[in-house]
Amino acid sequence: MQDVVVYSSKFCPYCQRALALLAQKGVPVTVISVDDQPQVRKTMAEKAGRSSVPQIWIGNTHVGGCDDLHVLDGQGLLDPLLAGTSEPSDS
Repeated sequence: MQDVVVYSSKFCPYCQRALALLAQKGVPVTVISVDDQPQVRKTMAEKAGRSSVPQIWIGNTHVGGCDDLHVLDGQGLLDPLLAGTSEPSDS
């Protein structure tokens, strides 16, 4: 199982939706809150190239946000990525 890191805000419904999907899959998640932490949000934005939350990493792969996570799941690519048996394609 890959390490999963989610930059999140407790006020963000998309964050809750992404975390719920990961919880449904039984995935342990490291949640990094950006609430009242502008330096943490800045670091996240520099790493992700996006300033919105959630920003999700599975292993070394930046998945993106909630919609990106759900698209991977819908395509059947999320479980193999979580298991470390595949990387998402760039296509």
